[in-house]
Amino acid sequence: MFSSSQEEHCAPSKDPVKYGELVVLGYNGSLPNGDRGRRKSRFALYKRTKANGVKPSSMHIHNTPQESKAVSSKGLHSISYTLSRHQTVVVEYSHDNDTDMFQIGRSTESPIDFVVTDTISGGQEGEENPITQSTISRFACRVVCERNPPYTARIFAAGFDSSKNIFLGEKAAKWKNPDGHMDGLTTNGVLVMHPKGGFTEESKPGVWREISVCGDVYTLRETRSAQTPGKLVENESNILLDGSLVDLCGATLLWRTAEGLFHAPTQKHLEALRQEINAARPQCPVGLNTLAFPSMNRTRALTSLEDKQPWVYLACGHVHGYHNWGHRSEQGPHTQRECPMCRVVGPYVLLCLGSEPAFYVDTGAPTHAFVPCGHVCSEKSVRYWSEIPLPHGTHAFHAACPFCATQLTLTQGWSKLIFQGPVD
Repeated sequence: MFSSSQEEHCAPSKDPVKYGELVVLGYNGSLPNGDRGRRKSRFALYKRTKANGVKPSSMHIHNTPQESKAVSSKGLHSISYTLSRHQTVVVEYSHDNDTDMFQIGRSTESPIDFVVTDTISGGQEGEENPITQSTISRFACRVVCERNPPYTARIFAAGFDSSKNIFLGEKAAKWKNPDGHMDGLTTNGVLVMHPKGGFTEESKPGVWREISVCGDVYTLRETRSAQTPGKLVENESNILLDGSLVDLCGATLLWRTAEGLFHAPTQKHLEALRQEINAARPQCPVGLNTLAFPSMNRTRALTSLEDKQPWVYLACGHVHGYHNWGHRSEQGPHTQRECPMCRVVGPYVLLCLGSEPAFYVDTGAPTHAFVPCGHVCSEKSVRYWSEIPLPHGTHAFHAACPFCATQLTLTQGWSKLIFQGPVD
């Protein structure tokens, strides 16, 4: 849970200024076991009652561990760069009245505002599918927001620990810049991708970059944890834009600005679209029974074999009720079935409405499904996400469903749904 100080700083006031929201890809509206305290699927960043930002103030070179300890005991924020056993550069930070700082990471210690754990493909929670060794840093990154308009949000690698320190050991990638200030990278890095054209139906994927501890932008390292940094990209910044993606090597976060969310569909809008589909009384073309999508809050509790729920043959898009015939082969996690309408063979899966509004790039009707998971959303949203290469593991990239993090099929990332209307 939040400490009292965090509640005081993060709780919305009467007319709160909202900077934006961070939404974890792979969850359909909430964590499978429910959101709890600082561990949830989305985190809203509000203007704090009192600024807690910090800015670099002075740099010291220490030749003994005792000198470095003396700095950390002063109660100031600091970043320590260990150059060798006998030399550490400590950069002290002072209070900044003009910014608010929010920290993200795997640690549940009080300096972390938003606790993020490894996303399990398929929308399952890590507690039920334990990760033996998480690749997300305990203090992964920090987002710093300007308290005055236009409330610019910037991202930095690494977060301050309970001792208000960021410690880059001997093996961490670190260097001194031409202007004399120190900088470095975290072990597995913080990657950012800004979509071209913002987060709209016209957007195209941008280029993945790595963000340094001081917020500079670099090309990707040869491998995720290589000790040699990429090249400095001078004409790009660490400012988060609507639709920016932040990858923490184990979980990917979507940044939505307050303005972007204002134009996004709401839960009420998605519910109205669901009711509109059901009002058209789509039918199973074989069983002739009426199909219906369950309400958003009932979706997770339902079993997949309820007779009203729509299923789809992903290869062709024909929507049916559940039936147990047409098996052709077992291939991967999905049984290959033959569609009784057109005889095309492919996966046959349960359809599930995408109920996280932040992942929609428009307010269009849910007419398309991701392949192979069966999550349903608007055509422009499936087209957008099927083109976004998301980091996977330490070196791979692939497109994935934003609602469950399932890797999309390379040849067919989505399918247009074909509903049959009532025959009466």
